[in-house]
Amino acid sequence: MKYKKLLLALTLSAGLLVGCGADEEPEAKDTNADVVTTASIVNEKDAFTEAISKDGTWIIATLNDLTFDEELVVEGEFRNKGDESKELYRKIAPYAQDEEHNITERYTITAPKLTIKSPNTKFQGGTFVGDIYVESNGFVLSDAKVEGNVYFAKDEYKESFKLEKEATVTGETEVK
Repeated sequence: MKYKKLLLALTLSAGLLVGCGADEEPEAKDTNADVVTTASIVNEKDAFTEAISKDGTWIIATLNDLTFDEELVVEGEFRNKGDESKELYRKIAPYAQDEEHNITERYTITAPKLTIKSPNTKFQGGTFVGDIYVESNGFVLSDAKVEGNVYFAKDEYKESFKLEKEATVTGETEVK
């Protein structure tokens, strides 16, 4: 089992770097703290919580299901692939993929509440169990499932919300 997890981690790491088109490690800047970071691949709760923080990384990939009793907050401003010329972007990727970027395993993140404060955050490829509260523009669910509600702090946040690639929300999607 440990061998399988290690192999999965190595495959995901290689896939992320290939997917980023990176010859070098991708970088992301948190404009609030001027911190340079790379993509984060996590399999523990503390590592995930740190990765989604304002001091975290632009992309957070999980290697397994994660369950939290407390609220999670995605915050901070990051750029796609760390490129300052690109728009703000954040990605939560609870899945594993092969070399051709096909999803090979999907994971579930469970928490009572996930608050999205980072602009242009994408949740892709896995499942979130709980309610999501959106407090920024550009939230995207792509090939993902929310078993709960998605609430928006403002109409403009709801208007900028996108469901892509057969993403689903089992509950309500409304301004609250």
